Amino acid sequence: MIFLNQLTVNVFLYIIGLFGIVFNRRSILIVLMCVELMLLSLNLNFIVFSTYFDDLYGQIFSFFILTVAAAESAVGLAIIIAFYRNRGNIDVEQPPVLRY
Repeated sequence: MIFLNQLTVNVFLYIIGLFGIVFNRRSILIVLMCVELMLLSLNLNFIVFSTYFDDLYGQIFSFFILTVAAAESAVGLAIIIAFYRNRGNIDVEQPPVLRY
């Protein structure tokens, strides 16, 4: 029963992150936070299944995903800072400007 409750919470967190990406296209920070929320819910799923099947591979794989998520957020924030310094705002409503 606890296994299903944890999976329900993880799926709910993933759906929140997915809806945040789909419905909020204006702020790049919110999109980045929603991607991080999706990755963390995926990590929680790996940990839950690893505990349920009494296997360590899910927990080890979760550490690798956390490392990739940390690197992705650091690179994303660096791009946002550079984008803000060039344009003065981080509004994503003008996609042709992103090409140059």
